Amino acid sequence: MVRVFVVGVGMTKFEKPGVREGDYPEFAKEAIEKALQDSKLNINDVELATVGYVYGDSTCGQRAIYEVGMTGIPIFNVNNNCSTGSSALLIAKEFIESGKDCVLAVGFEKMDKGSLTSKFMDRTNPMDKHVTLMADLVGLNAAPITAQMFGNAGLEHMRKYGTKAEHFAKIAYKNHKHSVNNLNSQFRDEYTLEQIMKSPQVFGPLTKLQCCPTSDGAAAAIVVSERFVRSHGLENQAIEILGIEMATDTPSTFNEKSLIKLVGYDMTKKAAERLFYKTGTKPTDVQVVELHDCFSANELITYEALGLCPPGKAGEFIDRGDNTYGGKYVVNPSGGLISKGHPLGATGLAQCAELCWQLRGEAGARQVPGARLALQHNIGLGGAVVVALYAKGFPSSVGVRKTNASGNGEGFIVTPYLKILQQIMLIDNENTVDKFRGVYGLKVKKENGEEGYWVINTKTGKGTIEFNSKVKPDVTIIVNDKDIVELFGGKINPQKAFFQGKIKIQGNIGLAMKVTELQKIAKARIVDITAKL
Repeated sequence: MVRVFVVGVGMTKFEKPGVREGDYPEFAKEAIEKALQDSKLNINDVELATVGYVYGDSTCGQRAIYEVGMTGIPIFNVNNNCSTGSSALLIAKEFIESGKDCVLAVGFEKMDKGSLTSKFMDRTNPMDKHVTLMADLVGLNAAPITAQMFGNAGLEHMRKYGTKAEHFAKIAYKNHKHSVNNLNSQFRDEYTLEQIMKSPQVFGPLTKLQCCPTSDGAAAAIVVSERFVRSHGLENQAIEILGIEMATDTPSTFNEKSLIKLVGYDMTKKAAERLFYKTGTKPTDVQVVELHDCFSANELITYEALGLCPPGKAGEFIDRGDNTYGGKYVVNPSGGLISKGHPLGATGLAQCAELCWQLRGEAGARQVPGARLALQHNIGLGGAVVVALYAKGFPSSVGVRKTNASGNGEGFIVTPYLKILQQIMLIDNENTVDKFRGVYGLKVKKENGEEGYWVINTKTGKGTIEFNSKVKPDVTIIVNDKDIVELFGGKINPQKAFFQGKIKIQGNIGLAMKVTELQKIAKARIVDITAKL
């Protein structure tokens, strides 16, 4: 089997439609650049892209990616209703399995305010069979169609299993509470259970605070092969996609006259069972879940469809707190769609981003303790569901990731000194740089294990200094960030530091010893500015 990994993720803050400045190309650009920075890659590393969106013309994907770079790569546009983002991810994974090494999956949406509506009135609506069946079973009213569909599924669950309206409200209470710690969430307010239950009724047991909003935003993931991970030294941040399965509606969606099945219960169950079987895992192995809570009712019935609890037991599952911190699972630590927002094309990739952060241990106040296996569920009526499992790709690679989150070296003591060194090199009228022609890699380590990497290339002209350069160095010098001031200020002799173990060298040792020439041209200026930093 070909192993597939996510090595970089990024997303915008999700916003109420019209609040964000700019258009979908700008949304996508922000998410893509964040994913590239996270992966320490650039757009030229990407061989192919899959782009998901629901509301837009046929080549919006090209227009969005062109904001980052026009590299001539194949770009595939994907539309699969609310499961669009995860569908783009699935296709990216399949391209890696077929021989590609680096694929970009990105999703975005610029949406209208208010509830979802049909855009094409002169042709068959893809939901006509679903809506017709619901109308035959329970009738229709003036509420938004999707709220009626999921609300009716919730009512059926109440009739069949004795579930209470409070159970649906508890899900919304949980997700709003989780969102307080998510800076990317559209809503970050915490509500009492009473406030949620007394907010305006939308349909059936669903109140306004139990329904996801429409949103503008984007999310992206860099998907790569194992050989790419190893050749680029990305093991420490690589999250493996253990499996990803898609399913669509089965005959039971319509034949069994069930409102729960009408909104995708059976296709979710089918995809999940296939996923767990193929990966040799089971639902109880999972610690953290991002699932499609477009309405609280959908989260409740999805607990059962995924196998997180037995059929009919979702109410007890909720009452025990098994869906939040301290319970069996943490479901939607991001705040879910209810709070985080739902820009349709971006949702599945935002779920992927959250689970990657959780498995890396980078989720901050949202971190799920001991997260080792993560489950994703993303569904679109009409219908398609994508279910995926993630785990840390190289568990033996322990410690902090190799570069800081900014992607430009900020946060290291060495950064301002390298900027000054670059200026000194450019005004080097005596051509001192000629004395140490070569390509030097400089790997700097913080006390917490975080690493930054620069390449000082003096082979041509005045030379350049570039963060995360792909230029192969002749020699790599490894030094602790705390020793940089003394090294660049001339207080530490490089040869002595090498023998004392303060500096490690990989490659041409003779070339590395020429660093003393760097000290000579930098010492006066760097010592002069030390007191100012």
